[in-house]
Amino acid sequence: MRHACALTLLTAGVGVLLFSALALLVLERPYGRLHALAPAASVGVPLVALAAAVEAGPGRAALKLLFLALLSAVGGPATTTAVARAQARRADVPRKDDAR
Repeated sequence: MRHACALTLLTAGVGVLLFSALALLVLERPYGRLHALAPAASVGVPLVALAAAVEAGPGRAALKLLFLALLSAVGGPATTTAVARAQARRADVPRKDDAR
């Protein structure tokens, strides 16, 4: 049962990663590419780490993998936002709260 659950999580995670990679090939603009990377970082990688944790079973290895899944799920959107803001500053895109 544990193996089937891990396989399901792994299949879902790899599916999200492949879909994001395909979107990277299709999308041309930097902001579109960032939108394609967001699900990979916040959903795909944590699902793969969860699959590995389920397959590893209870123990220290599973705990470390769960920590990596949590770190990726929280850090992925934050990293995407930081990169988008840096790109917007580089392109000199005005912010909403700028009073120009």
